[in-house]
Amino acid sequence: MQRAPVAGRIADVVYHPGRFYAAYRSAASRENEQNIIYIHTPQGTMVFKQIAGAIARRVICWKEEGQLVALGERVGLIRFGSRVDVWLPMETEVVVRRGQKVKGGESILAKWNSIA
Repeated sequence: MQRAPVAGRIADVVYHPGRFYAAYRSAASRENEQNIIYIHTPQGTMVFKQIAGAIARRVICWKEEGQLVALGERVGLIRFGSRVDVWLPMETEVVVRRGQKVKGGESILAKWNSIA
């Protein structure tokens, strides 16, 4: 389950077909099937991508361009060893620690322009 990392308006959802490398490999972020999701906020644009893994082989985004999303709202689904990359703006303060267990919709990854 993927959740919106910020509240805002979906600016674009870009689907890229691709390979199905194991999601932990660095090549997966560039070459695997994925949806890149752009969310416009008053502070700027946040980008994240759903990346299919070797087993899942499918990314699903339920949102479309122009739709509003709330912080933590469900936006899509991938299964079985897939991953989500979140691109944080340079001024973001990362608060999650390496090795920390995080929980979708509950854990704060970073603070951006005083947004938790």
